[in-house]
Amino acid sequence: MSAAGLFDRIARDGHEQVVHCHNAATGLRAIIAIHDTTLGPALGGLRMWPYGDDEAALTDALRLARGMTYKNALAGLDHGGGKAVIIGDPARDRSEALMRSFGRFLDALGGRYITAEDVGMTEQDMAWILAETDWVVGNATVRGGSGDPSPFTAQGVLAGIRASLRALGHEAIGEYRYAVQGAGHVGLEVIRRLRMHDARVYVSDVDPERVRHAVDAHGCTAVEPGAILDTDAEVFVPCALGAVLDADSVARLRCHVVAGAANNQLADDAAGDALHARGILYAPDYALNAGGVMNVSLELGDYSAERAHAMVERIEDTLASIYALARAEGIPTWRAADRLAERRIAAMAELRASAPVTPARWAVSARAIRRGSGGSASSSSRGG
Repeated sequence: MSAAGLFDRIARDGHEQVVHCHNAATGLRAIIAIHDTTLGPALGGLRMWPYGDDEAALTDALRLARGMTYKNALAGLDHGGGKAVIIGDPARDRSEALMRSFGRFLDALGGRYITAEDVGMTEQDMAWILAETDWVVGNATVRGGSGDPSPFTAQGVLAGIRASLRALGHEAIGEYRYAVQGAGHVGLEVIRRLRMHDARVYVSDVDPERVRHAVDAHGCTAVEPGAILDTDAEVFVPCALGAVLDADSVARLRCHVVAGAANNQLADDAAGDALHARGILYAPDYALNAGGVMNVSLELGDYSAERAHAMVERIEDTLASIYALARAEGIPTWRAADRLAERRIAAMAELRASAPVTPARWAVSARAIRRGSGGSASSSSRGG
């Protein structure tokens, strides 16, 4: 790709900054994409993946960064969207030197981008990065973080399910059937919470052990992965891979609601429009699964689990607002969610134009709050 083509691609979706990180000694090849900082410093996860080529890595980083802008805006956070990817096989290429090398690149951005653990990364990886920079959230509790974010993500999914049922004139979660696709950390926690309401739950996963655990521990009904779309459940709960909803899968659904934790559930906009045409209420994934990022965002201030739980409950109100706008304007819910996010960003852009907040101010204020040191942090105060 030519330099001119690269800039055109970055500008197409309004990305502000893309940083290519390379360290020959450690083998680091990474991309940091900052989409929009109108609301504040960019916040989004870091993933490690064996991309087929550099262009695939760039495409993923740009797409994910833009998605985080919308997620953070709709969640009411004072953060823009960013994402980072490390090109490599997590099973073979991770090392302390590589992660700490990435941490130095991250630190050089001065707080414009704050990272967290995502696909392919481990708690130890993030600890190595934290040794080189303050701009890491979602850390283990022993390193001053909030620990596993899965319960907060699952809490947000349940809040969204409540809002969805209410939009259809129903109330009790336990009176309905749920088809949960994916029984990983988040999916299993969603299942546990649904079963606390005595709801009937179907479960599928590509890992038979996860399904067996969900059946034995929570009394679910096992379903083959290829058949989870065909159950008689009223609510489909995708908690695995993205792009699960396309023209074919939407046509197979028998549910009334789609509400799950998976990212990027719609293969394309047409899938969202098809759900709308079929009268299936879709809870936009980036609104529903924001509980994790809400929780880790509080690590930059005076964190408490109680405050995080209270914040996550706001997802129910957010979904209600999305549904109200969709009804009022006769548009699919995914379009309504986008509009609400864009309205908040536009409103704050006007405020920033009249009273700008510089990246340097973000960095100093966030670091001062986090470290309690008046805006400075010594290397000895960092975890690792």
